[in-house]
Amino acid sequence: QVQLVESGGGLVQAGGSLRLSCAASGRAISNDKLGWFRQAPGKEREFVGRIRRSGSTYYADSVKGRFTISRDNAKNTVFLQMNSLKSEDTAVYYCALGRSGSYAADDRRGYDYWGQGTQVTVSS
Repeated sequence: QVQLVESGGGLVQAGGSLRLSCAASGRAISNDKLGWFRQAPGKEREFVGRIRRSGSTYYADSVKGRFTISRDNAKNTVFLQMNSLKSEDTAVYYCALGRSGSYAADDRRGYDYWGQGTQVTVSS
């Protein structure tokens, strides 16, 4: 059974940084794509970014240049480094795992497994 567990969320001031981790178990992630999504109160879950098995990344315009996704296949873990945080980044952040395929990076249908989420709160 595949499980994803996010960690590293918390409260940070605007302009600060956080690093989220997503540890996978039950399957090696080396051949999978890993995505990060977020959901703010009263809003739809939205795409943040994705890393392919090749290591190539793709980001939403709202986080481009501030957030960086990386992966450590040996540790079966993916990371989301978030810099220059803004109050609008406040949300529950979810990691997701899926097979590389025909779905676009930001299409939730392309992800088969999801973590439980970790809260990120940015105070202004």
